[in-house]
Amino acid sequence: MPGDEFVRNVRLWFAPEGVREEGRTPDYRFSLANERTFLAWLRTALALIGGGFAVDQFLPDLPWGWRVGLALALLAAGVLCSLRAVNHWVRCERAMRRGEDLPASRFPALLGVVVAVVAVAMVVVVLLGWDG
Repeated sequence: MPGDEFVRNVRLWFAPEGVREEGRTPDYRFSLANERTFLAWLRTALALIGGGFAVDQFLPDLPWGWRVGLALALLAAGVLCSLRAVNHWVRCERAMRRGEDLPASRFPALLGVVVAVVAVAMVVVVLLGWDG
């Protein structure tokens, strides 16, 4: 059942040694590559969170709705990205141990669309030259 699988994955976030109970140990290079991918997603999450704070703090002349909307979109994307990172790490590690294909995800497309929408909104802000 998909819900049971998600709950198991979340449990493994906090007890990753449980991953070793499944399948066979993969070549350590693949596990290390999976970890590097996890860290890259965390760097992306931190950049999004930093961008959200920057929009809120450094654009005081931007109308409140625009500023808060853009900041919250970036902050939410950062939160989702960090949660997705750990979940994807667990799912990939389990798949490698089982000898299965790595899991597919729509998240990169979703994140790309969110960042593109925020970027277009920022282009509008720059072109309109908000000055309070």
